[in-house]
Amino acid sequence: MGRARIEVVLISFLKGTVDNITESTVELDVNGTGFEIQISPATAERLEAVGDQVTVYTYTYIREDQLALYGFSSRDELALFKKLITVSGIGPKAGLSLLSVMNADDLRFAIVAGDVKSISRAPGVGKRTAERLVLELRDKLDSIVLPASELSGTEAIGAKGEGLSSDAADAVDALTALGYSRVDAMKAVKRAAEAGAAGTEELLKKALGSMV
Repeated sequence: MGRARIEVVLISFLKGTVDNITESTVELDVNGTGFEIQISPATAERLEAVGDQVTVYTYTYIREDQLALYGFSSRDELALFKKLITVSGIGPKAGLSLLSVMNADDLRFAIVAGDVKSISRAPGVGKRTAERLVLELRDKLDSIVLPASELSGTEAIGAKGEGLSSDAADAVDALTALGYSRVDAMKAVKRAAEAGAAGTEELLKKALGSMV
C-alpha cells in the first residue's frame, strides 16, 4: 500500500482574540477555535493584552512528526524569517531566536555588514552558523535588505548596504577598532553623512558624538 496523501492548508495569518500569551507562545481564539502559535519575546511584547484583537502573520512548519505555527507581528518579520530558515543549520527555532535578539531591520543590517559577533549573540546560533548566515544571505537580501528610512539621504552607504565610500569605510573601521559593533558603526556613520559630514575625520567625529 502506498502512503496516504496528506493535504495541508498553509495559514498565512490569523486574526482573533488573545486568549493567553507568554514569552514564547500566544493562544489565539479565532471564531471559537484556539491556535497555539510559537513567537519570540520581541513579538510577545508587541502583541496586545489578553482579550484584545490582533493579527499574527504565520509560517506553517510541517514535518512527518510535527506541525507548528510560528507567528510574527508584521509581514516584514515573516519575510525575513523565511529567508533565515533557508540557511543550512538554521531551523525555525534558531530563526525565532535571531529575531528575539535583534529586530528585523537590525538583523538585516548585521547580515549585510557581516557582523558575525552580533548575530551569534542569539541563543543556539554559534559563530560558524552566523558566518554561514552572512555568507549565504548577504547577496540574497536585495529586495528586503534595508527599508527606505535606512537608505535615504546619503551616498556614504550604498543601496544594498554595501559600497561604502573610502572615507565612510575608514570611519567605520576606526569605530570598530574602538570596540563598537560594525552594525552600530555603520549606522552612526550613515547618520553623520546625512547630517552633512564629509571626509573620514569629520565623519568619525560626528559619528562618535551620536554614539555617546
